[in-house]
Amino acid sequence: MIDIKEAVIVEGKYDKMRLKGVVNTTVIETNGFRIFKDTQKINLIRNLAEKQGIVILTDSDGAGFVIRNYLKGIIPESQMKNAYIPQILGKEKRKEKPSKEGFLGVEGIDEQQLTKALLNAGVTVSDIPCTATEISITKTDLFNLKLSGHENSKKLRDTLLNYLDLPTYLSTKALLEILNSLFTIEQLRDIIATFEV
Repeated sequence: MIDIKEAVIVEGKYDKMRLKGVVNTTVIETNGFRIFKDTQKINLIRNLAEKQGIVILTDSDGAGFVIRNYLKGIIPESQMKNAYIPQILGKEKRKEKPSKEGFLGVEGIDEQQLTKALLNAGVTVSDIPCTATEISITKTDLFNLKLSGHENSKKLRDTLLNYLDLPTYLSTKALLEILNSLFTIEQLRDIIATFEV
């Protein structure tokens, strides 16, 4: 278990229960799409964001990204971090069948992957930020590395996302945020050079 400064925002009660075994911090559930009309919960999340910062950790499916994007629209960027779980096919033990898109949610991800997702997001552990690098990778770098704007960019980007255990729904901005928390531009070039696309 790791102690982190930021509060973590998840979708539901089973996600919250799963995360409480991984981190020692405040964990708030959005209750799925109910967050859109729950002004008290929104105010709580805003207050936590202002006071200690938040980490958004939703499922890596379409619904999870709708909730994530909503939260990103109401919380200042400087007060939040985004943690992403990989898209792993399967179903949670308590469910009879997989989710609509067939991916495991936060509740189905193992402790090691959840810890990795949080650390990759740059959470503050023992008051020391865990981000690996300063901002060094730009949209221009993505173009120069053929991750955008080229014929095979999507295939190369998907290969990179798969290599990093990240969901395919990531926007360019979200991808840049993650890449800058993990690598220097030189390290990213070396990784891409190993891909056969």
